[in-house]
Amino acid sequence: MISASIAVFLLLCLSAFFSGSETSLTGASKAYMLDKEKNEDSSRAKIINKLFEKRDNIIITTLLGSNLANTLATSLSTSILISMFGNEGVAYATIIMTVLVLIYTDMLPKTYAVRNANKMALFVAPFIKFFVIIFSPLVYVLQVIAKFTFKAFGLKNTDNDEQMAISEIRGAINMYDGIEIKEEKEMLKSVLDLADVEVYDVMNHRKNLFSLDINLPTEEKIKALQKCPYSRVPLYQEKKDNIVGVLIVKNFLKECVKKSDDLSKVNLEKAMIKPWFIPDNTNLLQQLKSFKDRREHFAIVIDEYGLIQGIVTLEDILEEIVGDINDESDVVSPQNSSIKQIGNSFIVDGETTIRDLNRQNGWEISDDNMVTIAGYLIDMTRSLPKVGQKFIFDNFKFEIMERKKNQISSIKITKLKN
Repeated sequence: MISASIAVFLLLCLSAFFSGSETSLTGASKAYMLDKEKNEDSSRAKIINKLFEKRDNIIITTLLGSNLANTLATSLSTSILISMFGNEGVAYATIIMTVLVLIYTDMLPKTYAVRNANKMALFVAPFIKFFVIIFSPLVYVLQVIAKFTFKAFGLKNTDNDEQMAISEIRGAINMYDGIEIKEEKEMLKSVLDLADVEVYDVMNHRKNLFSLDINLPTEEKIKALQKCPYSRVPLYQEKKDNIVGVLIVKNFLKECVKKSDDLSKVNLEKAMIKPWFIPDNTNLLQQLKSFKDRREHFAIVIDEYGLIQGIVTLEDILEEIVGDINDESDVVSPQNSSIKQIGNSFIVDGETTIRDLNRQNGWEISDDNMVTIAGYLIDMTRSLPKVGQKFIFDNFKFEIMERKKNQISSIKITKLKN
């Protein structure tokens, strides 16, 4: 009787091991294990990643081990209690084993495994690998049965969808909170959004485009470039929509130094490249790949009619990921910021993009129809608002502060309380 009792105890411990192992291995982070294997050369993480390739084997093996252990333990305990109390021992065995199995082989090990999934998975990995090998013939038979059962009921695996994989990544990013990782979270989400954002949404609009007439004398080109903060400048001929080249300012200045004795001999072709035109509906992910493949970081954006809409640079795309990048040529101060906070309100430049507003303040103003906040108000009101007019949309109060001719240049935005 003592040896049988010890056997019951050991079987319950084995059941608890399989139960906790199942929960920890199914709940462990695949990304964490890949990192442990690649960067820390963890042999246990390597075993887990190998097991992850066939997760069905893990589940069936642990369930098989747990059920076998529970069945044997229940049979032995029933036999012991019958010998002690006769037929009433069946009832006692049922009650006692139900409590023991529920609390000690299911609830406690699984609760611990849920709270320490990665840590426990690394501990049990070698043992589970051993049992996977031992049980492999029986596991194969059970998998065949499961396969035919699924087929009979028309059940299919649909979890390998690409969109579902992206959603899983988004979910993993959103799982973690904390001020210390807020910027990293926003950057990762921005990377996933690149395919959903078009170059038109981030380009420098044509009305702000700095360009030069290719036929200007060299002296006038130099004079115009003195206050130019850009390294590349579009060159047009006769009209601004007719871009014929892109001037590399550094190369142009080198040529001017070489021909300083006679600037009329400056060879402009050595300082310019052919313009690269892209459609305005190109998404940022495509454009980033194109910049990389072509080894360029400057493109001219055109619409369906071939008219110039603006320019987009590699820096514009990178800013979508990391936020504003200010170099030595950028003037940054509270006075020229496009978004100024005054109390609970914000004074916003009309050309500020809705994406920037939403990302900076955690808002959810719709940008489905318009790119800028001024365009949003024109679209929502179906008019050109006047200075002093106030509107409420999407739980925000908008007040027109300034308008220059037909352009809304300043807007006051206040988020209303729910």
